[in-house]
Amino acid sequence: MSEHRGEQVFVALGSNVGERAEHLAAARDAIGRLPETRLVAASSIEETAPLAGMRQPPYLNQMVLVETDLDPHELLRALQRIERERGRVRAERWAPRTLDLDIVKFGNRRIDAPDLVVPHPELPNRDFWQRELAELSRS
Repeated sequence: MSEHRGEQVFVALGSNVGERAEHLAAARDAIGRLPETRLVAASSIEETAPLAGMRQPPYLNQMVLVETDLDPHELLRALQRIERERGRVRAERWAPRTLDLDIVKFGNRRIDAPDLVVPHPELPNRDFWQRELAELSRS
């Protein structure tokens, strides 16, 4: 039986530019190597159409469950660093991206900060996130 370590956090991974599956794999690896953080499980990978009918390539999406002792903003900064390392440029909202990492849930916390809202406000609107959360909850 493994020892519980830190809070359970669900992080969504998405990519629709370049080697999408490779970006997701690199993100899983990098997340698993964060300090005070352990990758517990990963959902299946699912291809989805861009949101809001935008004209851009389809996304590969996945969700991971981690246990972490990082605080939410430390984790957010680490995830944004991973995005940048994979070539993510934040030029415009909803633009295509090599890698998008979103904190969907962070334990039972509710956070409403200018740079971080948890649970993620789009959770009720993204069916694929709901499916991925359900899959991880069964594992």
